[in-house]
Amino acid sequence: MTQATFADLTTLSPELVQAVNALGFNQPTPVQFAAIGTILQGRDVLVSAQTGSGKTAAFALPVLQMALAGRAAQQRMAINTAQRAPNRRVFGLVLVPTRELAAQVGGVFREMASHIAEHQDAADVGDANDTRPLKIATLFGGVSINPQMMALRGGADIVVATPGRLLDLVASNAVSLSTTAVLVLDEADRLLDLGFADELKSVLDLLPVRRQNLFFSATLPDAVQSLAAQLLHEPSVITIEASEQTTPDIRQRAIAVDPVQRTQLLRHLIQTEGHKRVLVFVATKFAAHTVAEKLRKAKIAAAPFHADLAQGTRTQVLADLKSGKWDVVVTTDLASRGIDVTALNLVVNYDLPRSADDYTHRIGRTARAGASGLAINFVSADTDAHLRLIENRHGLSLVREQIAGFEPTQLMPNPHHNEAFQAAGLDPMGGIKGKRPSKKDKLRAQVGADGQLVSPD
Repeated sequence: MTQATFADLTTLSPELVQAVNALGFNQPTPVQFAAIGTILQGRDVLVSAQTGSGKTAAFALPVLQMALAGRAAQQRMAINTAQRAPNRRVFGLVLVPTRELAAQVGGVFREMASHIAEHQDAADVGDANDTRPLKIATLFGGVSINPQMMALRGGADIVVATPGRLLDLVASNAVSLSTTAVLVLDEADRLLDLGFADELKSVLDLLPVRRQNLFFSATLPDAVQSLAAQLLHEPSVITIEASEQTTPDIRQRAIAVDPVQRTQLLRHLIQTEGHKRVLVFVATKFAAHTVAEKLRKAKIAAAPFHADLAQGTRTQVLADLKSGKWDVVVTTDLASRGIDVTALNLVVNYDLPRSADDYTHRIGRTARAGASGLAINFVSADTDAHLRLIENRHGLSLVREQIAGFEPTQLMPNPHHNEAFQAAGLDPMGGIKGKRPSKKDKLRAQVGADGQLVSPD
């Protein structure tokens, strides 16, 4: 069966089809095929699709088309009434949780808008003299607010923003949200994490009641579903399940290693396997600096990346990773979303993520744009139980490899002990909660090599 093309999306304008073709995209991904037509019908949507599935274009294309139609309508009204179009207007608002994601999504909108301008027929926008690209404003903190205020003069067709900086600009009277027709929540699950919920509510209070709402997320926790129930009107729910077609081609490995040997093992893997453009996830900002410094001493081009760095530094680090100046970027979970480096071939979980959902986002930084990728997890005796929780959540079963010269000195839990624990009515995934062993820990110590419980006598 022949796969659909963007031209088959009959609701998408010829200008948009030509624009995406010029960008090298001919076939929509499943989430794009399912969402674009529904959005252009004016319906609210709640979309769940995994990382790397093409969600950004799934909302960017229809929002751009609707913004063009909205601009034309404003121009006709201005001509008919001899009035100027409203100042500080915003047609579409895209809210994202991080600065990096704001920059990335804003870049997608600008690139598409520039290609649309090359192909659009002036008659379609209502004024033969107005073939300007749609105006896209990207707003986020960590940088001077003044250039963003200047960029908002005269309003913007589409604003991509983090909630905090957007509220600052509203308070400075630099932008008004009173005419916003379309709201997009990108990475809605992260927007509702601690620290975003209050700001999000403040932004929602500034928007007109009548608007189209588009919620996009890789996961749909209870908080997102609760907000969707409150804000979405008879939404179309689109869920793209993982399949051979939609699942990124990521080979996953688990390497057993003592914690003190992780940096040396990381260096060994990079040098012996020839990895370039590597993203290494650690638990703390201090670890990001420490690991990067140790790699640099080993003549590996590495840089730290975390929230305490100045925004200019963060932007430069990512640009240098994409250009090949850095072979390795050592980061906190700040980079688990909003980082799109096509040639990123390896993600290393130096420290395992706290949640199974974060695991998905982390490894999803590789295998972008149809490429294949590799994800390596470092696991020790203390963290093996947590990796098994992640494996259970995602239906994985990773062999615990050992690398010559880096064999762990601490014994790994017996991989066959689950049956013995379940037979005893206990949770085999229980971890060590403190220095004093619990009943589960004592039973774990009693599991023999054959997986059977043995007597402590």
